[in-house]
Order: sequence, then structure tokens, then C-alpha cells
Amino acid sequence: MISKDEIKSILERYSKERITIGVVGTHSALEICSGAKNEGFKTVALCQKGREKVYSKYFISRERFGKKIGVVDEVVILDRFRDIVKEDIQDKLRMMNTILIPHRGLSVYVGYNVLENFLKIPIFGNRYLLKIEERGTSFNQYKLLEKAGIPYPKIYSSPQEIDRPVIVKVSEAVREYERAFFIVSSTREFEEKSRELIEKKLVTKEALEKATIEELVVGAYFNFNFFYSPLDGEVELLGIDMRRQTNIDGLVRLPVPHQLEALKYIELRNIEVGHIACTIRESLLERAFELAEKFVKVTQETYPPGVIGPFALQSIVVPGPPHEELIVYDVSVRVPGSPGIKFTPYSENLWGYSMSVGRRIAFEIKEALREDRLEEVLT
Repeated sequence: MISKDEIKSILERYSKERITIGVVGTHSALEICSGAKNEGFKTVALCQKGREKVYSKYFISRERFGKKIGVVDEVVILDRFRDIVKEDIQDKLRMMNTILIPHRGLSVYVGYNVLENFLKIPIFGNRYLLKIEERGTSFNQYKLLEKAGIPYPKIYSSPQEIDRPVIVKVSEAVREYERAFFIVSSTREFEEKSRELIEKKLVTKEALEKATIEELVVGAYFNFNFFYSPLDGEVELLGIDMRRQTNIDGLVRLPVPHQLEALKYIELRNIEVGHIACTIRESLLERAFELAEKFVKVTQETYPPGVIGPFALQSIVVPGPPHEELIVYDVSVRVPGSPGIKFTPYSENLWGYSMSVGRRIAFEIKEALREDRLEEVLT
């Protein structure tokens, strides 16, 4: 495991006046680079060959009509994202005084083992906390939520226990980082659906044995995107969003008879492809903050130094009595995939202007540099 002393030693060789913000070129890289540029940092995107054009052509920094445009200053092309761990790449990044910003793409393409044991580049946030998003981890998000006293859906230990509608979260056969969700309400339905998905090669038998079976909670979906600053111990709400998923979004827009007919020919999928910024009734905000503060505290106790920077509580608002409650069904502890949250009012209500996640991260790094406390926001 990469120690705090190793990261401290690397930082001691950095030029603090020439910090570069680095990001793997996928997921929310543009959001991160844009925020970094807003706060005066240089940026570098690490791209996989064949997937680099968004960063190397369309959003690269350049002069146009006498104006400086684009948010990516430099692009490093890798054969595979995982090649970021190669010594020559790491040397290059350290020479550029790079601080790496984690998002979901970094976790799934590079991997937790590499992040925790081999990637000797300072990372904003807690690199050892990222793995809690995987439900197979020994002390995963469910155990953190339980320990914190945060409501979450009932989890079934086996298909034989199914006694109501449940959602089964299983890794896809081809893209293991994507989950092939399906809904059933009995053990028999689970077995039938499982055989069907295996026959279609959408999932594997091995993946189904590791699947999470979760009570299907029906309500209104809201992803609360928070930010925790170790510099002053405050929790902020940067914005709220909801997901766009294929192909379920198209199906639910059809009249019920057409939905039933369509399902004879297509397989229902829940693959996240986008987000929509949204707001919530203000009377529910205090409860959201309470849950966020509980989550920060439990991560500090379990995975010190705990959460640093952005994290999201993906929640469902369900009816009372006596009043509406928030049920947290998923957690993320890095940059969310929703740059649109800056168009919700919450960061402006706090800061006086719209603050994107990427800019809030860059601002935190800038302030940590000013206070000579950079080590407190990095691992």
C-alpha cells in the first residue's frame, strides 16, 4: 500500500507554483479540466488510443478568433488506460507536478489494486475509499450506511429469500463495470430471468452468484452531490441530479400497452448514459445534510482520513407517514458524472456564483496550497 510518507516525499519535490491537474480522459474529464482552468491550473488528460479525439481535437486548448479556448492543455496517449502505471508515464506526470483527480473511469479502467499499491501520483481525495462503491468489497457501502444509521434498501442474501419486488444488480458479461439490472418478485422469476439473461450472454452464471439483490424502493430519485472540505470541516451541497438510462427511459414514455408489446422484442436495460440537473423541496434539504454529515463521520472512522472532496448520496424520496424520508440506494466517493449540477441553485446560494464540481476541487487545492496544507486533501 502506498503510504502517506511516500506521497509526502513526492510532494516535496513538486513545484507548488506549477501544479497540473490530471485526469483520465473519460467520464467527467472535461468537467474537471474546465474547473481547473477556472482557477488558473494547467491540465493534462490521459487518454486511451482510439478514444482521445474529444480531448486532443475538440476541447484542446488553442487560439481561435484571437481568443484562448479549450480546457485540455496536454494529452498523453496510452495504449490502455491501465498503462498510467508505467514508470515512464508516472515520471512524466511527476515532472509536470500532477495531482490526479479520481472519477469512475479511473476506478474501473485502472483498478483499485493499482491505485492503492502502484500509482505513485498524488490523488485528490482518499484513494483507499474508492473501492467501497463495489458491493463485493468486505466493508462496502452497505456496511458504511448501516454503521452510520443511514436508511438503505433491504438486502437479500439469496434468491430464496425474495418475498417482494426486488432489483437485482449484476455485472454485465462484456462490460463488468456496468450492471445489468433486472426486476423480479419471486424466487421462480429470479431463476427464469437469470436463465434468459445467461442464454442471451448478457450476464454470466458466476456474476449472478455475486449479484446484489435489493428491495425495490418506489419513489422519486435524487442524486445529492456533496463536497466535504477537510480544510474547515464543512459539508456543501453542490447540486442535485437525476439519471438518464437506456433503454428504460424510452420505454417508460410509451403507453402501458405499447410497453408490454415492446418488451416482447427488446431486453430492458438500465445503463446510465446521462444526467439531468434538478431541485428538491427545501424542507427535505436538512435531512439530506444530516445524512451527508453522518456519512462523512463514518468514513473518517472506517477509512481514515475519510471522504475528501466530492461524494454523492443517490437517494429515493418515499412517502410517509409521518413525512417523506430519504432512502440511500447508492454511494459514490469521487467526481460524479453530472457536470450539469452547477445549473442548480445550491452552490450559488452558498458561494454567490455557480460552482461546478471541477471548479470546487480546483478551489480546494488552491486554498490548500495557500495555507500550506496540501497534504490534507491528497493521498
